[in-house]
Amino acid sequence: MAIGADAVKALRDKTGVSVMECKKALEEAGGDMDKALVVLSRRSAEIALKKGDRSLAAGAVAAYVHTTAQVGAMVLLACETDFVSKHEEFKQLAYDIAMHAAATRPQYIRREDLGESELAGLKEIFAPEVVGKPENLQEQILAGKVQSRLKEIVLLEQLYIKDDSKTINDLLSAATQKFGERIEVSNFSCFSVK
Repeated sequence: MAIGADAVKALRDKTGVSVMECKKALEEAGGDMDKALVVLSRRSAEIALKKGDRSLAAGAVAAYVHTTAQVGAMVLLACETDFVSKHEEFKQLAYDIAMHAAATRPQYIRREDLGESELAGLKEIFAPEVVGKPENLQEQILAGKVQSRLKEIVLLEQLYIKDDSKTINDLLSAATQKFGERIEVSNFSCFSVK
């Protein structure tokens, strides 16, 4: 199937991904725009994994303060080069993540940041809720409750407030694919009057 330039341009405008990657995704999806978006999403995760061992020598700090001046957040979004760190879309991504962090107030960047004692504490909190459930399902129910709580407190696992079909990790994977560099949240801090 021949993919027209208009379809490639439309996909590129939606994603910001290179023309060649957009064309390949559309070819794989048989010209279906929605399927091509799924293909690009899958590829972005694969690309992010491949670039996971590269060093981060640049980045941008972004701050968001809500209009009430009662809540705010700062985020350090790291990348490999100054070229990417100065790009307006990169700065906007850092700002959007800061806004997200101010709204959701996560406690950790990634799941690995939790210690064994914190995970054990989460299990203790939810253990009483599985008492009385079928024995063969108790462990599975407990794991589900812990998983649900982790999605609330771990930044990368949270659903993005502007588009709940994506997580913050999905945003970073897409940015890695778009810019061709490893990108990650290195640090963040949330502030609140109350």
